[in-house]
Amino acid sequence: MSYVDGFVVAVPTANKEAYRQHAESAAAVFKEHGAIKLVECWGDDVPEGKVTSFPMAVKCKPEETVVFSWIIWPSRQVRDSGMQKVMADPRVQPDQNPMPFDGQRMIYGGFEMLVDQ
Repeated sequence: MSYVDGFVVAVPTANKEAYRQHAESAAAVFKEHGAIKLVECWGDDVPEGKVTSFPMAVKCKPEETVVFSWIIWPSRQVRDSGMQKVMADPRVQPDQNPMPFDGQRMIYGGFEMLVDQ
């Protein structure tokens, strides 16, 4: 069954185009190393919660926008192998493709797909 890596990050709103370019460049690398699909979503209706929320989770500042992303892989095994190759690929290193956001506030994790309709 497919495997999904999910990400939530706060991106400076002024960096929207830089983030799009960063994501497109990275997507090509992920796909080359086995990913099926990479999706990046720019926050449009992401309310601040009282107990929990996406903005609270990434410590989103007023001048930032929450981005929600995921990568679909054919399996956990392909993901583990592919992710190792992606992290070693010079095209995604900070000097080649700098992150236009604070990576320390990124939330991420790997998930088994439970329902896919």
